[in-house]
Amino acid sequence: MNTAKTLLTFVLAGTLLGALVASWVGPHAIGWYNETPLATQTMCNLPEVVRNVTSQLLTWQVIGAGIGAVVFLVLGVLFTLRMKKKAQARPPSSPPPAATQTPA
Repeated sequence: MNTAKTLLTFVLAGTLLGALVASWVGPHAIGWYNETPLATQTMCNLPEVVRNVTSQLLTWQVIGAGIGAVVFLVLGVLFTLRMKKKAQARPPSSPPPAATQTPA
């Protein structure tokens, strides 16, 4: 159960980080992608542009969250395996000496 909690924590942290990175990078990339070439003026349907840009931003946030979740899941598995390996490498503690009974 402890392993599942660790992996879930890593996945949730990766999802959050991925969505934050996509939210930060997304508007710049979408602005660059929707920019008109050679600084020419164009007439556009503004509501359609807003819907498209919003849709693209949400799409990239979901993609970023998915990538972050997968990357951090892999990191969580590696972390868990490393902790298990360290626990196995430690010599087991010797049990306390047993009290010997002497026959009376």
